[in-house]
Amino acid sequence: MGASLRALRALVLLCGFYLLSLVLLALLGLFDWAVLSWVHHAVAAKIVFGTLLLAVPIVRGLFMLRAPAREPLPGVPATEDQEPGLWRAVRETAAEVGTRAPDEIVLTDEVNAAVAEDARLLGLLPGTRRLYLGLPLMAGLDEFQLRAVLAHEMGHYAHLDTRLTPLVARGRDHLERTVEHLRARADGKEAKERARQEKRAAKRIAKGKKARAVDTEGEGFTYRVMAFVYTLYGAFYMRATLAGDRRQELAADLASVRVAGRDSAASALRELAAVKSAHGFYLGSYATLGVRAGLLPLPGQFHGGFRLLLDARREELDELRTELPTKPVTPFDSHPPLAERVARIEALPDDGRAPRAPRPALALLHDADAAMAALEPVTLSPEALALERLDWADLVHTSLTRYAAQDAAGAREAVAAEGAGPDLAALLTALDTDPQLRGRLAERLPKSAEAAAATGRTAREYARSALRAALELLVTAELTQRGAARWQLSWSGPATLRLPSDGFADRLEAALDAAVHDAPDTEPLRKLVLAP
Repeated sequence: MGASLRALRALVLLCGFYLLSLVLLALLGLFDWAVLSWVHHAVAAKIVFGTLLLAVPIVRGLFMLRAPAREPLPGVPATEDQEPGLWRAVRETAAEVGTRAPDEIVLTDEVNAAVAEDARLLGLLPGTRRLYLGLPLMAGLDEFQLRAVLAHEMGHYAHLDTRLTPLVARGRDHLERTVEHLRARADGKEAKERARQEKRAAKRIAKGKKARAVDTEGEGFTYRVMAFVYTLYGAFYMRATLAGDRRQELAADLASVRVAGRDSAASALRELAAVKSAHGFYLGSYATLGVRAGLLPLPGQFHGGFRLLLDARREELDELRTELPTKPVTPFDSHPPLAERVARIEALPDDGRAPRAPRPALALLHDADAAMAALEPVTLSPEALALERLDWADLVHTSLTRYAAQDAAGAREAVAAEGAGPDLAALLTALDTDPQLRGRLAERLPKSAEAAAATGRTAREYARSALRAALELLVTAELTQRGAARWQLSWSGPATLRLPSDGFADRLEAALDAAVHDAPDTEPLRKLVLAP
């Protein structure tokens, strides 16, 4: 389907929203006329008032003529003077696809490349073209894979897909906002009726009378029916545009193949899935590891550290490259499943352009480290930027040391509640002098429902396990705070606690077992942990 026909279809679908709204208003008007003609005036006035309230969100939807404002993504503009290599690659790719290059390039913190155009006249006239390019995406791609991704986005330019986005988005926005208004009115009526019934029930209870159960079934029914009608049209609207959207994505994939070659285009999509998954893991497990402890990586490393993770986890990334999603992200996702897109590309005839050994995509930037650092002020909150900054090794150790102390706080509180001192030495002394302390402590420590219901020997084993876990928390906090142990950063796996010497871990396990034995012996733990 050509751009003109796609534009006509989008315009017809948008007009369908207004036609549906006018039909519903006409039906409400006919209903009011019938009510006024056949129903008593007092009752009719109430019904007409209700229909007028029902018409308000429909009319509001009709007069929401402005398209939703498109908020620019946070990022750092990359001018041609600053990044000549990147601009050269983008211009060359655009020329090969057969379209003009974007007017602006913005570097973002997402694993994504996206195109946007500030088109006019319902999206039919071209405007400023803007390419959003994620630095984490570039960190995971080589130059040819990046050109494949750029060619895909330029392919949207060539097919004029982006010009139609405001027109299609306008209809979707009107439908969503109208449905939201109707559902909000329905929820409001239900809440108001619930509050009225609860207030009446409270009065009856205060008088010693039996209160009726709150029943709001049917409240807001007409609003929900109207919302259902618009929802049905919304589903039709999305289905009508979905097939075309997905064809456009597949056409853009072919543009990617023409520019970068079959193998580079397919590998770029595989890499995209792997890098996106790895980046989410990196943000949660590394970049924001120290936030609760008031810490962040050194400037430039919040985004820049992602490269270290990619280098260290190549085997895991290889697995992610083969485990492609076989279903769309959402039922109305404009992108076909990634596995389908890769399969279509790999089924194409061999074009003789086998994967080469190109340079990393970040090499297109004049200074990748500076770009990563410049991204932080525009993507992190002022509160995050004000946190203390440490290098990765100290960040991991300091954060996990503070978290170990926090985790041990519950055990310290339980020990203090039994009259013992809060430190490990006082607890060991109390265990030696009070044989019943272990059982009382176990009652104060958190336990599962299964442990709480246990009796006899099973209960004693649960108590032993709970006390051992509490002791282990106190030992970890003691060792790290004294500097006798250190949390060790690892980019290829979880952080590990580096203990004072070889064999220390085995001796610690044995000492903890001895301390919680039926005939407890705390001396090994004292010598191992508390001795100078």
